[in-house]
Amino acid sequence: MRIAISIGLLVVLIAVGAYVYQGLTVPDAPVPAYGIMLFTIGIALMVVVGVGLMGLLFYSSRHGYDEPPHIER
Repeated sequence: MRIAISIGLLVVLIAVGAYVYQGLTVPDAPVPAYGIMLFTIGIALMVVVGVGLMGLLFYSSRHGYDEPPHIER
């Protein structure tokens, strides 16, 4: 099962790499408006996820969720 997943992910990686290489070798290709919009949405989502994860990190740290459990005997 792991080998099949690894091979599938490797195929996807090669396909994306070929697509990127093909896109980078086109001289003076303008970025369409939808491309700029998608980049902007992607960057905004990355910022939201990053801020959310950092907020959860600080919340768990301040409320003691990162401490080891105390076993009473």
